[in-house]
Amino acid sequence: MPTFSFVTVDVFTDRRFGGNPLAVFPDARAMSDADMQSLAAEFNLSETTFVLPPADPANTARVRIFNRKSEMPFAGHPNVGTGWVLAQQGRAKDGILRFEEIAGLVEVQVAPEGVTIAAPQPLSLGPEMPVELVTRCVGLSTSDIVTTAHRPVSATVGNSFVIAEVTGEALTRAVPDISQFREAAGTYTAMGPNRLPLYLYAHDGARIRARMFSPLSGTIEDPATGSAATPLAALLLSLTHDAERRYEIAQGVEMGRPSRLLCTARRAADVIRASVGGNCVPVLSGEVSL
Repeated sequence: MPTFSFVTVDVFTDRRFGGNPLAVFPDARAMSDADMQSLAAEFNLSETTFVLPPADPANTARVRIFNRKSEMPFAGHPNVGTGWVLAQQGRAKDGILRFEEIAGLVEVQVAPEGVTIAAPQPLSLGPEMPVELVTRCVGLSTSDIVTTAHRPVSATVGNSFVIAEVTGEALTRAVPDISQFREAAGTYTAMGPNRLPLYLYAHDGARIRARMFSPLSGTIEDPATGSAATPLAALLLSLTHDAERRYEIAQGVEMGRPSRLLCTARRAADVIRASVGGNCVPVLSGEVSL
């Protein structure tokens, strides 16, 4: 019976039991796809990662990311957390790791102050989502949605989210309604079948507050979502003429798992790219027999 080691880390936080927990299997060779999906469901976290040898020896690893129900092309806190774990094992070269993923190559920079990842794709915008559908999903009214800068819209830098600006008060009282998410996903099909991750944000002085709901993927609410923070940063930069902007995003507060995500968006030629970073704290280690 093969045995596989794992560790868990809390990501985008500097204290244990804050941030977004992640399970990492640093050596997932000999695991089947079904094993990985079953383990992700068993851990019952937003995501679990499985590290495999890279196809290109110039890269560090192939990293597969699973949520409770399916494999993901890219995600933020899984890359930050996996980068931290592999760096602790001495697998970073000059502070750099490169992960092969479905969405593309993800570069990870490891420094004493934290881990930063570059999203694998430039900003791409999809169709707008009707305001009425957004509000029904999270129990808000149309007056709670802020549309002065942009309307609710699908955005991606490797993993798609519907991004909507709301008032600060509305952000606090938003509550996901799974039945409304299912109904909305049947109407707004830009995310694909049975998928509708909704990322709400509000400006709060110099920082941004955010919440992410994806009940159709098994995540009622996520305490830190790097793959949503990065397209948000890129989207906000696209609304300006600046070459670069930095954003501090607070998430997970309403869940009792406060998270701090540091994002940078940059213009490069005719595209906008984004990165996100933060700290990690180790929590658990153990073994699983399959």
